[in-house]
Parts: sequence; structure tokens; C-alpha cells
Amino acid sequence: MKLNDITRGTGLEKHGITNANLIYWTPPTAVLYEQIVKRGEGLVTHLGAVAVKTGHYTGRAANEKFVVDEPSCHDHINWGKVNRPFDPAKFDALYHRMTAYMQGRDLFVQDCYAGTSPSHRLPIRVITEKAWHSLFARNMFVRATPEELEKHKPEFTVIDMPNFHSVPKTDGTNTETFIIINFAKKLIIIGGTSYAGEIKKSIFTILNYLLPHQKKVLSMHCSANIGDKGDTAIFFGLSGTGKTTLSAAPNRALIGDDEHGWDDKGVFNFEGGCYAKIINLSKESEPEIYETTRRFGTVLENVAIDTLTRRIDLNDDSFTENTRASYPITHIPNIAEGSIGGHPTNVIMLTCDAFGVLPPISRLTPEQAMYHFLSGYTAKVAGTEAGVTEPQATFSTCFGAPFMALHPSVYAGLLKEKIGKHKSHCWLVNTGWSGGGPGVGSRMKIAYSRALVNAALDGTLAKGEFEQDPFFGLSIPKACPGVPAEVLNPRNVWKDKAKYDATAKDLVERFRKNFEQFKAHVSAEIAKVM
Repeated sequence: MKLNDITRGTGLEKHGITNANLIYWTPPTAVLYEQIVKRGEGLVTHLGAVAVKTGHYTGRAANEKFVVDEPSCHDHINWGKVNRPFDPAKFDALYHRMTAYMQGRDLFVQDCYAGTSPSHRLPIRVITEKAWHSLFARNMFVRATPEELEKHKPEFTVIDMPNFHSVPKTDGTNTETFIIINFAKKLIIIGGTSYAGEIKKSIFTILNYLLPHQKKVLSMHCSANIGDKGDTAIFFGLSGTGKTTLSAAPNRALIGDDEHGWDDKGVFNFEGGCYAKIINLSKESEPEIYETTRRFGTVLENVAIDTLTRRIDLNDDSFTENTRASYPITHIPNIAEGSIGGHPTNVIMLTCDAFGVLPPISRLTPEQAMYHFLSGYTAKVAGTEAGVTEPQATFSTCFGAPFMALHPSVYAGLLKEKIGKHKSHCWLVNTGWSGGGPGVGSRMKIAYSRALVNAALDGTLAKGEFEQDPFFGLSIPKACPGVPAEVLNPRNVWKDKAKYDATAKDLVERFRKNFEQFKAHVSAEIAKVM
């Protein structure tokens, strides 16, 4: 690595950046550690991970994300509350001020790739003012070899300046914080937030636009793993539903924990690392992920730390419940070679049902799979957000609405086609509550969820008997090794059966009301699932 080197690959002048001070170009992890400590950005924990704080934002600033409305993307973007249009002239003016802000400052550059598939990987560049954000990018994206770095030419660039703020009245933003994607200029600019997840998710949004639109490759918010027999499984799910936990299984090789593509050859990871939610993480329940919190190179976000002993407390949520660990996928002992797999034998859709009425696992027909994919259901738990006093149903289409640039029917159509062609088995798994909601029932044990998923993947469940749920029309297995039979049908574990019936009917109506928006885009068979 050279300092002040803007000759390697394509220089920063291409991005309008001039007169920067020191430029750290794709520095290794050790150099970034030195700079993180030197600049007071974080602390090295007692076993080697680095602990940082993200400040005001401890999660994504969803209301501050925009897409520049310009001719190349205007007719393809699914405009609305998620994909908010931004004026091109406003973008240019804001970016001009941003480049002026960078003059005289030290910058960190990571040249890397998004995607492990040689056919579909996207060369990207991430420019940051914080050393720990550069380490985050180094962890999360696919690293280029020294030979690849010499020829690397980014197709998209992320510029992340947390200490630069917009002026809402002038710039057309909602607040001083912004995440703006410009497809024409192949540029993403981020300001006013130190939450590193914005870097990762902005590139995910780019891939969610390019791959389905240009290459007919399905982009997915899911984790994936592969068994000894070469059987691939994918796990759709929103944050907190167990994607990372259930895919990091000791008996299966991890392909990736969050973002994947499904092309004509199979499944491939978009990333080179993992971004795990680690609140209340324990060595007993999640040993592989737990060990990553004790490794050099891992970034721990908003995790409580004793500044004297440098020991961390994974159970402390005083900063946020959204504590995170960013680490290279190689920190997981059992990973799939090349982070790729074949066509999925099993497709699992995860939900955290805080109402406690969905079965812990159920078999889905292809029509039901499409219905639940478009619904993208999970539930917020009372106490996790201001004003949330009881469980709230959340529907995030395709299990990732904030990152889906195209209309949901595009992704659903591709999934339907691939499931049908490759005869994938589909399952709905509830990792949420059983016997009632919070305060009445209890959270499904991780051991039960693992046993149910294992039985689905090895074919045990498919060979057994099923019964039909009368409310959701789901097929529920009558038995599963390692799981008490009474747990399998949620009504059995409710003391108040009438209350269960009323709660289940209420949730069905929520599903139906939400699905009205999709009826014009699906077949009659899918529309009448509920």
C-alpha cells in the first residue's frame, strides 16, 4: 500500500475528488487497525476485535434514502415510499459541496467486488473518511487479489462521509442525513450517518436493480448453505428472524448470511463477509458466530465494552438492541468453496411471529410460497421501538422491501420460475413466539428451530404425516425428532383456545389487507391462498 497514491487503477479525479491529503488505498486490516486507534475511532477488545460506536444512528436511516430520477432508470424503478425520487440538479449541487468537503482530508479507499460469481460480480470502490468504515467494507465485500487490483476499474462507487451534512431546505433532503443512489453516474453518496450498514445495503440495492433487470438473475435477501450431498438451501427473512443463526450450522457449509443471487448455475454470495446481529449472543446456542466476536478483524458495532479490561458484554443493550458484528466469512470454520452452491433443494422463509399463532414450521405449496414471499411477514415486538406497546405486523415484500428497486412482481416472477424449474421444496418457519405473544407465551427455542430446519433439509419431515391449519391453510408436520409434538401445532400450546382463534383470524385479515396491492400482478391461485 502506498500513501497519496492515486495512480493505481483509476484515480480519484474521476470522481471529482482533488487535493485530498493522505489516501490509504485498499489498506490491509492491520493498517486500518492502527488508524482506527490513532484517530480515536474505536477500541481494540481483549481478544482482538475492534469495538466502535455509530453515534446517533444505530440502524438504517430508511427515510433518508433516495434514488435520482433520471431517464436511464425512470421507467424501471418502483417509485414510492421506499424508492423516493431525487432531483438530478439537486444531486449535482450536493455532490459538488461534498467533493469540496473532502479537500485536504485523509481518505480511505477499498477497491473490491460485489458478488462471488465471475459472470456477475460488480467491481466497486468504497471511499470513506473513517478508517473503521473502510475495514467494514473490506470485511463485507469480496476482496480483489493484488493482480486484480492493478486492473480494477470500478463500475459503481460509494462515497461515505458521515461528518458531512446536507442542508434540507437547499438540498431537498428530509434531514441533514442522506443516502442517494445515482444510476446514471454510477455513484452512491452517504452523509450524516456513521451506521456502516448503509454502505452494504446501498450496494445491495444496486445489485437488486442491475441483476434482475439486465441479466434476469434473481437477487435475494437471504442466507444460504450447502449440505454434504451438495444440496443447497436458502433462508429468506427480515432482520431478527434467524437468517444468520440458522444458516451458520455446524453440519452444513455456509455460502453466505444475507445477500445472494440465483442464476442459471445456482446460488452465489454477493458478499465476502457477514453482518450478524449479536445482542444476547451465547457460545452455547450460536458457537460459530460467538467465536467471531473474539477474532482479529471483526468490527463490533455499539457493543458495550469495559474500557479498563477491554472485555465486551454481548447482553448489554444500553446503546441499542441492534448490536452487530462485521467479519470476513473466513472467520466461520465451515464455509462453501467460492461462496457458491447449486440450485436450492429447499427454500425456507423465516418469520418472527410475535402474535404466536403461526406454526414453528409448515410446508408450502408453490402458490403459498409466492404469497408469503410477496407478503414478507414478520412482527415487531413491544418495547423494541418507541410507541410499540403490543406486537405489530410488519410486511416487507420479498423479505427486503427497503432494498428492492424494481417492482416486487419482478422478483416474485423470477422466484416462481426457478422454484418450478428446479422443483425446490418450500417451507415457512416461525422463529418467534409460541403459546401466546410476549408476556404470555415464550420465544421458540433455537434448538427447536434448528431441529425443524434440519428435518426439513434432510427429508425427514417430507416423509411424515401432516395436518392442515384451519386459518392459514398451512400443512403442519405431526412429528419431528427433537421437538415435542404439542409444539408443532401452535393452537395446542395456547391455554386460551378462543384467544388463539381470535388472534389467528386477526392476523389472517392483516395478510389479506396487505396482499390487496399484489392481486393484479399474480394468478388467481396465488391471490386466494388466504
